Amino acid sequence: MTLKPLSDRVVIKMVEAEETTASGIILTGSAKEKPQVAEVLAVGPGGVVEGKEVVMQVKVGDKVITSKYSGTEVKIDGEDLIVVRQNDILAVVE
Repeated sequence: MTLKPLSDRVVIKMVEAEETTASGIILTGSAKEKPQVAEVLAVGPGGVVEGKEVVMQVKVGDKVITSKYSGTEVKIDGEDLIVVRQNDILAVVE
């Protein structure tokens, strides 16, 4: 099944959190912070949203940073995905 976002929506998949710190300390499941870096899997067409023209600035394959608790979580074919509005994306990681 594929997920095609509408309007200014973007489908993202969170990147796995680091298992160890830079100094080599292994983190347990409860010590890991919710990751904020995600990969863009699908992008909506943009258009007029709430009376304003929205031009999509992200593309499939981009790594992005999102607001911590933004979006709607969905499970498609066993994968946990999140559908967010483009304005919930804070930055593109280059």
